[in-house]
Amino acid sequence: MKTCGEVLVELLDGYGIDTVFGIPGVHTVELYRGLDNCKLRHVTPRHEQGAGFMADGFFRSSGRVAACFIITGPGMTNIVTAMGQALADSIPMLVISSVNHTYKLAMGHGELHELPNQRNLISGVSRFSHTLMRPDELPELLARAFAIFNCDRPGPVHIEIPIDVITAKANHIDIKIPSRPYAPSASAAAIEAAIELLKTAKRPLIIVGGGAVNASDELIGVAEKLDSPVVNTVNAKGVIPYSHPLAIGGSPSSTIVRDEIRDADVVLAVGTEFGETDFDYFYLGGTVRNGKLIRVDIDSAQLTRNQKADVAICSDATLALQMLQQRMSDNFGKDTDGVGRAKNMRVLLKESRNSGYESFFSVIRSALPDVIIAGDSTQPVYYAWQHYETEFPRAYFHSASGFGTLGYAIPSAIGAKLANPSRPVIGLIGDGAVQFTAGELASAAELGVPVIFLVWNNHGYGEIKRAMINGNLPQIGVDIHTPDFLGLGKAMGCESVRAQNLGQLETELQLASTRQGPSLIEVRQEDFADGYV
Repeated sequence: MKTCGEVLVELLDGYGIDTVFGIPGVHTVELYRGLDNCKLRHVTPRHEQGAGFMADGFFRSSGRVAACFIITGPGMTNIVTAMGQALADSIPMLVISSVNHTYKLAMGHGELHELPNQRNLISGVSRFSHTLMRPDELPELLARAFAIFNCDRPGPVHIEIPIDVITAKANHIDIKIPSRPYAPSASAAAIEAAIELLKTAKRPLIIVGGGAVNASDELIGVAEKLDSPVVNTVNAKGVIPYSHPLAIGGSPSSTIVRDEIRDADVVLAVGTEFGETDFDYFYLGGTVRNGKLIRVDIDSAQLTRNQKADVAICSDATLALQMLQQRMSDNFGKDTDGVGRAKNMRVLLKESRNSGYESFFSVIRSALPDVIIAGDSTQPVYYAWQHYETEFPRAYFHSASGFGTLGYAIPSAIGAKLANPSRPVIGLIGDGAVQFTAGELASAAELGVPVIFLVWNNHGYGEIKRAMINGNLPQIGVDIHTPDFLGLGKAMGCESVRAQNLGQLETELQLASTRQGPSLIEVRQEDFADGYV
C-alpha cells in the first residue's frame, strides 16, 4: 500500500522539486516514508525558521522552488517569520505541514502541538493555506500551488495534512503532472498604448524590480532600443549588468535617482511595487513623478498601488518586454542621450558614496567576482543599497527590505549554496543577527558546504542605537553581549578567522572559497579605517 505521504513525495519529484528542508517530528515521520526511494534531497536545519530561509535563498539564487516539511503547532509558528519575508518579496516556497487527526481538529482537547486553527495563523503569510481532507485532493492542490508559482504573483503556499490523511491509502491517486498554465501575456491594446507614449519620449527612464529577474535579455533589448537609463531595485540588481552603459546602479531611494524619476517624461516600471524600502529608504517623502508612467506587473492588484499608472499592463515581465521590443522601430531612442544620462548619474552616485563601504565591497568583488551574497539587516547591507553592484541577476538579495527580518543571511546563504554548488556564496550578517540563527552554522558543517559567513561586528544593534541617539532617546536594549564569534564558529564546525583590514579580508575570502566546508570570517568595525559608521 502506498500512503498519501508517499504519493506526495512522488508528486513533488514530478514537479521538479529536488530539495526538502525539514525537521522530522512525531507528527511528520510518515512524510519521510517515501524519501528513500526518490531523488529528493532532505536537509535538516536546526530551526524551522532556518528551513524557511533556506528555501528562500535556494529560490532567489536559482529560480527553483524548494519544499519544507514542518510539524504542526510550534513548527508552524517557527516558520511564520520566514514565510512573511518570502511573501513580502514574492518568493515561492511550498510548505507542507502536519496537523492533528481530522476527528480532533478544533476540539481543544489539549492534543500535542494543537493550535485552535493553524490555517488562520498561516493565512496572513501565504498565498493560500489549505487543509487536505482526502488524498484524492492532493494532485489538485499541488497543481494550484504551482500555477501560482508559475503565472501569478508568487509567494509561500501552505498545505496542512492531518496525521490520519498522511497515512491513508493512496494507491489510486493519479501522479501524472498536469499541464501547467502559461503565464499571462499583455494585451495588444495595452502594448500599443505603451508604445504611443514611449515613441514620443525625450527623457525616458526604465525602473526594474524583482518581478523582472527572469527577463534580463528582454529588459536590455528594450533599454537599448529606447536608449533609456535603467534604475534597479535591490531584488533587480544585476538584471542589467552594472558594466552596461545604460545601467545606473545605486538605489531609487537616492536623491540623484529620485531627481531623475521626477524629471523623466515617460517612466517604464517593470515588476516593482514602488515600496518604501526601495523608493524611500531614507524617508525623504514619496516618489515625485512629473511624467507619464507605464507599469508592467503580473499582479493586477499591484498595478493600482503606490503609483498611479497612465498605462497599466498586467503581464509576465518577460512576455511584455518581448512584445514591446517587437513593436519598437529603429526610430525609438533618438535624441534621448540615455548613455550620457546614465554615465552622469553614475558619476554623481559614485561621488556620493561612503569611501569605507565602497572599498569593502570592492574587495569582495575582487576576491570573488561571481559571488552570490545573501544579506541580513546589518550595517554593510544598509550601504549595499547604493554601494554594491553586480553583473548577474539573482546574485544579490537581502532581508533588510520588505519584511525586514533578522537572522536571514546564515540559512539563506546555505540554501543558495545548495542551489549553486559551483559558485561562491557569502552570508553577510551582523553580530546581533547572528544570534538569531547561529544554530544553522552547524547545519552548514553537517552538509559540508563551503559557504562563507561574513560577520560584521559593531558590538550591538548599531543602526537602532544610532536612531536612538539621533532621536535624543535613552540607548536601552541595544548594547547587547557580543559572543566570541571565532569560538562559536569553531564549535559549530566552521573554519573561523578574523580579518583586521581589507587586505586580510581579500585573502581570507579567497581561502574560504577553496575549502571543503563552511568558513566564518569576523570583521570588527573598529579594526577598519575611518569611514565606517
